[in-house]
Amino acid sequence: MDPITQGAIGAALPAATRKTTQTRIAAGAGFLAGMAPDLDVLIRSSTDSLLFLEYHRQFSHSLVFIPVGGFLVAALLFLLFRKRLEAGFGRLWLFCALGYGTHGLLDAATSYGTRLLWPFDDTRFSFSIISIVDPLFTVPVLFFVILGFVRKRGRWGVVALLWAVCYLGLGVSQHFSARDMALRLAADRGHEPTRLEVKPSFGNLLIWRSIYETQGRFYVDAVRPGPDAQIYEGTSIARLDVAAAFPWLDPDSQQARDIARFSKFSDGFVAMAADGSDRIMDVRYAFLPTEINPLWTIRLDRKAPGDAYVRYETHRSNAREKFGKLWALLLNR
Repeated sequence: MDPITQGAIGAALPAATRKTTQTRIAAGAGFLAGMAPDLDVLIRSSTDSLLFLEYHRQFSHSLVFIPVGGFLVAALLFLLFRKRLEAGFGRLWLFCALGYGTHGLLDAATSYGTRLLWPFDDTRFSFSIISIVDPLFTVPVLFFVILGFVRKRGRWGVVALLWAVCYLGLGVSQHFSARDMALRLAADRGHEPTRLEVKPSFGNLLIWRSIYETQGRFYVDAVRPGPDAQIYEGTSIARLDVAAAFPWLDPDSQQARDIARFSKFSDGFVAMAADGSDRIMDVRYAFLPTEINPLWTIRLDRKAPGDAYVRYETHRSNAREKFGKLWALLLNR
């Protein structure tokens, strides 16, 4: 999730272990440690633009790395603020480890995928019960954390965690309802999906994006589970056939290997760009839940040498217009 949310949840857990004493140091250390795992985005290459995809949410988000990550944050804080801290290094390490430990678990609740069991298992856990940004989740948590910090009361950390658990529980309920709706929609079309995913649309738990695959095509729709359940039919696109889409591509080239890397990251939900350019898109994500306008693609170059990498590109233009359309969906207009 976004850094502020990660920091707020990271602060709430260690603060909840305090009553009055050391509440501020617990919350402050937990806040910084809760954001720390995302420093893995600094692992980049000027030539290999896919490198950061392989390392983001990898070792730094693993469960076995929690004590190490907590130790590194605690050591830095102890080095910088030793004379002003109200806690010894052992207690500081505990606060940081608790804050650090919330990060990977919270990220796993989203749909992006987190390697919690690295290095023993390369599975990307993605429970898809909350968007990577959700103000209704973040604002109350942040409010209670700040309140506890100001008043030096750890019980507000408990309240923040209770809100988080209840909200994520609602996400679980909505997820299963959205999945049932998506399966019924596929059945009404006479389709038998070989696989199907649902994920909350940007910033809310009301409208969910459904993607399923059948007979070599991806079908993208939106569903609104709940009392006023609705289906918003979207569109479809053919699954990527590398040989047919890029007959000129040398299968032993770096670009061919990069396609395989990107496909693995995208869990196979990849398709040729709709505009016919030499780009491959991750069909799973778009700002609008009914459309196939990807948030990121990779671009191939027909003239590139065999050892050249593909270029990773992000697409976030017309955000205001897209938000207006999403808002209209949320208001059921």
